[in-house]
Amino acid sequence: QVQLVESGGGLVQAGGSLRLSCAASGRSNNPGRMAWFRQAPGKEREFVAAIGWSGSNTIYARSVKGRFIISRDNAKKTVYLQMNSPKPEDTAVYYCAADLASVPKSTTAQYLYWGQGTQVTVSS
Repeated sequence: QVQLVESGGGLVQAGGSLRLSCAASGRSNNPGRMAWFRQAPGKEREFVAAIGWSGSNTIYARSVKGRFIISRDNAKKTVYLQMNSPKPEDTAVYYCAADLASVPKSTTAQYLYWGQGTQVTVSS
């Protein structure tokens, strides 16, 4: 089992920056791929970014590429999402996800473990 706890959400102005963190626990080894998804009210959960076990392989949704950066610190078992120049349309609950496989993927079905989510609100 892997437990995931997100932190760092809150209110941010458009054009500012915010960093989300997700700490993993419950296994002696690090999870494999880890990712961030988000869900806005009335919408389906959508992919934001994912990272492989080594940290060198990352993928992004087109809507955030060039603005958001995903990274991980395996010594701390933590994955981060640096949100630069956020827009009001980035407002959502952000969820951390993890799986034992190592190659990053962009679909919810590829992730076994999920956090509870952290709210991010971007004001205009």
